[in-house]
Amino acid sequence: MRHLLIIVLFVSNIAFATNECVVLLHGLLRSASSMEKMEHAFLKEGVKVVNIDYPSRDYPVEALAPLVINKAVNACPNGNTIHFVTHSLGGILVRYYLEHHELSGLGRVVMLAPPNKGSEAVDSLKDLPGYLLLNGPAGTQLGTGDSSIPAKMGPVEFELGIIAGTRTINPILSLFLPNPDDGKVSVESTKVEGMKDFIAMSHSHPFIMQMPLVIKQALRFIQTGEFAYE
Repeated sequence: MRHLLIIVLFVSNIAFATNECVVLLHGLLRSASSMEKMEHAFLKEGVKVVNIDYPSRDYPVEALAPLVINKAVNACPNGNTIHFVTHSLGGILVRYYLEHHELSGLGRVVMLAPPNKGSEAVDSLKDLPGYLLLNGPAGTQLGTGDSSIPAKMGPVEFELGIIAGTRTINPILSLFLPNPDDGKVSVESTKVEGMKDFIAMSHSHPFIMQMPLVIKQALRFIQTGEFAYE
């Protein structure tokens, strides 16, 4: 399994089937607008896309996961293969949901900068005044300690590709993280047992889902089940 992507140059001529639906899930404190560039890329391929907004600050992961994913799945046409492309917290919602629910017609999943082993930055900051108010209950569950939701979940049993970021624009948060990191999550913490493919790209946590090469890689994995390497 390759662990570092420097430059990707590829052309995909693989067409999507007509009965595929891609669900996009944004991260904590974000909205569906943060996934619009990803949405447009899949729409250009003629795929049904569900780019869902959800109240990331209002509920813990246990409540958010079924609330969000049931809504998204119901928005996909009946009988469609359902893929997911997620950013940050969105990936944890998919993992939690699939660990506790069956999903008929599940396809492939791409996670961008997911805290699959939790984030040490959350451990350091979650007890500070105002953290809960800003980040909500789910935001306190993304650390590595006893309250960590990622730490309580097992290996994935679905076809998963992970894209990690290696560039930070938040040097303060990076002080709490093992290097390399994306300013919110270390590269090592994005990984999970059972993943099918993994690459690291030089982008930061807040913007990784909007980067053209990342979008191309997400398209590639959903189409083929693997990333492209030079």
